[in-house]
Amino acid sequence: MSNFMNLMKDQSGASAAEYALILAIVGGAIALAAITLGKTIGNSLKTASNCISKGSSATTGDCP
Repeated sequence: MSNFMNLMKDQSGASAAEYALILAIVGGAIALAAITLGKTIGNSLKTASNCISKGSSATTGDCP
């Protein structure tokens, strides 16, 4: 019974669970930022590509 009571008072597992939760939140934020940044960079590269392909006939609207 004494071992069971010691096990119930042990708080070391709580720290591991808290670290896992923090890791999951930070990992999710990094993944969301990477997806958003990837889309933004892709759109910028597409705009630059269109601007370059039009060459000297490009207007201000084509090449901001």
